Amino acid sequence: MKNEGKDSFDRGMLQTIQLLTNAVSILFVGMILMTLVFAFNEDLLIFWDRITTPNPKVDVPDEKLKLASAASSPFWIAPKLSEISDPKQREQVNYGRQLIAHTAKYLGPKGSVKAISNGMNCQNCHLDAGTRVFGNNYGSVASTYPKMRARSGSIENVYKRVNDCFQRSLNGMELDTTSKEMQAIKAYIEFLGKEVPKGEKAEGSGLKELPFLDRAADPAKGKLVYVDKCQSCHQANGGGLKNTARNEYVYPPLWGKNSYNDGAGLYRVSNFAKYAKYNMPLGVSHTSPQLSDEEAWDVAAFVNSQSRPHKDVPQDWPDISKKPIDHPFGPYADGFSEQQHKFGPFQPIAKQKN
Repeated sequence: MKNEGKDSFDRGMLQTIQLLTNAVSILFVGMILMTLVFAFNEDLLIFWDRITTPNPKVDVPDEKLKLASAASSPFWIAPKLSEISDPKQREQVNYGRQLIAHTAKYLGPKGSVKAISNGMNCQNCHLDAGTRVFGNNYGSVASTYPKMRARSGSIENVYKRVNDCFQRSLNGMELDTTSKEMQAIKAYIEFLGKEVPKGEKAEGSGLKELPFLDRAADPAKGKLVYVDKCQSCHQANGGGLKNTARNEYVYPPLWGKNSYNDGAGLYRVSNFAKYAKYNMPLGVSHTSPQLSDEEAWDVAAFVNSQSRPHKDVPQDWPDISKKPIDHPFGPYADGFSEQQHKFGPFQPIAKQKN
């Protein structure tokens, strides 16, 4: 009886072990098959990764997915510095990028090279060092310059365009065109636009168009927008926020003595509204804006109603008939007031001009 019980127990154990072995074998084979399926079906692998990733917002797509996305994008994509094989050229272009991204460190009030600007960085207006789609990027600069500009009434080259920014947006002085710094900035801008055919404008360049309001932009309403959606970064006094080293702005000043002057492009309400609509608050994009059209126009009116440095530019717009409809200073070739040219409504001006 004891032997029969032992034999029965042994048979039970063997069956259990066999069942476990079979289960492990099936699981192992299943894993192999799944691996093979994934290896030969990249789309399924991407799908599996997406549905099993706890937080898709922080998921980083693999390089192949990034390249596929870039290839299918209708907008200009900035080339990478790693594409430059010549070490000297790469060094110069990279220095140009650093000057755009961290202008204040090199050319600000306490700049390591020269003190010729107000402490803002070029990329405070030209986002991501001039590479963001509809973020006032440099994608079409190389392809469209030299060109005739109505503001100066003359043919301008890249040097002139860069120095306009230094004198207006950075409220500073011209940069020597023969300097190492200017040559590096020029090399960087030309590198960014190297694949855009001459005379053409890349998709996503400049600022995205924004419809006019059927009323004037309202600074009072804009103040409410500013307090709600802008003040936490740019501060209640519009003075921006510096880094811990105090040599660069994390969030730039929007008005006051350290901001852009009234000769800058952003002092035109339409430019500021377009810029804010599709790039602000921090983190939005042109495909997923947060501000409504009215909020964008109103906050632009509020910001540009605040005090800032004045630049005397009597040579601007020698042909006043070519002034933009929202140019804030007269005289004008039409009968509309300076107030309406600054804040609108703009449709009547545009209708008469056309």
